[in-house]
Amino acid sequence: MSIQDPDVPDDAATAIDVVLEPDETMTEHARGVNARLLTVYPNGFALDADHQPHITVLQRFARTADLPDLYAAANVVFAREKPTTWTLTAAKLYYIPSPPIGLAGIVVEATEDLLRLQQKLIEAIAPFTVPFGTVDAFASTQQGRDIQEFLVQYVATFVPAASGEKFNPHVTTGAGPQDYLDEMMTEPFETFAFSPVGASVYQLGTFGTAQKKLAALTLTP
Repeated sequence: MSIQDPDVPDDAATAIDVVLEPDETMTEHARGVNARLLTVYPNGFALDADHQPHITVLQRFARTADLPDLYAAANVVFAREKPTTWTLTAAKLYYIPSPPIGLAGIVVEATEDLLRLQQKLIEAIAPFTVPFGTVDAFASTQQGRDIQEFLVQYVATFVPAASGEKFNPHVTTGAGPQDYLDEMMTEPFETFAFSPVGASVYQLGTFGTAQKKLAALTLTP
């Protein structure tokens, strides 16, 4: 175990996102959708240096003091997997409603590789997690006012609600009015293939974005 940082309270928690970072093919598609959404909902967010396109594999509340141990445990898992050799498929558009807006994304087909990776990460980082957290666990530019309440619950319940058969791998593309997104979902979508090129642990921010990069993880070619 790492030595306790005296400046980190024992009960401090961080909302983490263990992610796969997609190649340029997916990144360009995601940024294209994002630019479109910003034209109709400027109060959303841009996919920029603070909001990187990514595929969430696992979200949890982790003890801040134990983050170095969590990174090490995750690295062990990724060292045994070879995500850069995988070919993934972007299948369709979708959004999560949060009236009057929705959080849009590109759905990625769940594969045995993704499901196996997720389960191994759940097991590996479990010793460093806590069941619950608050808005203080998120990366915020507005002292927590920019952290949606549904995010706190989403992270707390991620493992039972969004893992295994319930896992919905996707790349978040932005936010928009629900009526606009409903129309967008009816448009034809041409599937495409892409691959992961990296993996990282981020601190979650507004709208569940991967906002603050905490650690780059090691991928074995």
